[in-house]
Amino acid sequence: MNKLKNLYAKYRHGIPLLIYMAVYLGWFAWLEKTNQKNFYVIHVDLDDYIPFAEVFVVPYLLWFFYVSAVVVYLLLTDKQNFNKCFAFLATGMTVFLLISTLWPNGHHLRPPVMPRDNVFTQMISMLWQADTPTNLWPSIHVYNSMGAHFALTHSALGRKKSMRIASGILALSIILSTMLIKQHSVFDVVTGIGLGSVMYLLVYKRESLLSPRAQRKKGERTPQAS
Repeated sequence: MNKLKNLYAKYRHGIPLLIYMAVYLGWFAWLEKTNQKNFYVIHVDLDDYIPFAEVFVVPYLLWFFYVSAVVVYLLLTDKQNFNKCFAFLATGMTVFLLISTLWPNGHHLRPPVMPRDNVFTQMISMLWQADTPTNLWPSIHVYNSMGAHFALTHSALGRKKSMRIASGILALSIILSTMLIKQHSVFDVVTGIGLGSVMYLLVYKRESLLSPRAQRKKGERTPQAS
């Protein structure tokens, strides 16, 4: 019993994550069922010039492990960074849910017939059977990849240059994969990057952004020597 109490006391900061994920998955499942027919079609001209590269299904699927591994690592080792990572991810995912609810969206980018038959196209076919081409804006694959990379680079693992480089390469590969296997429009990716950039400033750079202002106020309050 004491061990359970100690575990709870040590890792109870992970409880909000569990609650949020239950809400998120339920909400997303509802969206997947209700937004399949009537939705705003997302498309930009650049989408038509992006090739279909089925091998990128590998980094696309690695996203699930990548984000989960970073979150669990922080949960177990770095409470402060975990809380920042959770705030980053939960904010963007909530924005995504609200947009998908208020403005149902989807695309028609998937090819009607696979251009080739190989293990990667077979993996994509199975992915498409489970994942409808709806509820796309902004891309959570893009946004959460940024969030995982930012969190990792601010952790103890991020002190290793090799880890920062590996994380950056994987995050970039995932972002590219969303377009190269026709899961997302360029618009979804650009807006995901934009949202992630804003949240990076708010979550990880807020203190440095506010410090000059705070220093100026402090200087104004400090009486001048006579």
